[in-house]
Amino acid sequence: MTFEEIYALACERKKEMPEGKGTTELFRKGAHAIGKKLVEEAAESWMAARYESKDDQALELSQVLYYVAVMMAEKGLTLEEVYKKL
Repeated sequence: MTFEEIYALACERKKEMPEGKGTTELFRKGAHAIGKKLVEEAAESWMAARYESKDDQALELSQVLYYVAVMMAEKGLTLEEVYKKL
């Protein structure tokens, strides 16, 4: 899955708000809750880099990317707006 596909999934979940999804609950709680989740996953990726396997780190970093996309969807940021800043 590419980041563009992750972003599309996050936008779809924001639009559809499917019941029973953790992401739906985060969208209902807003940017603060999404930010807390993003920071949590970033910390877990750091700890995985320090103490766990490469596969564990890949999993944690994939979750960071997902929650970055969720935050973008929450705040209405487009890929182009973010890519301009790279």
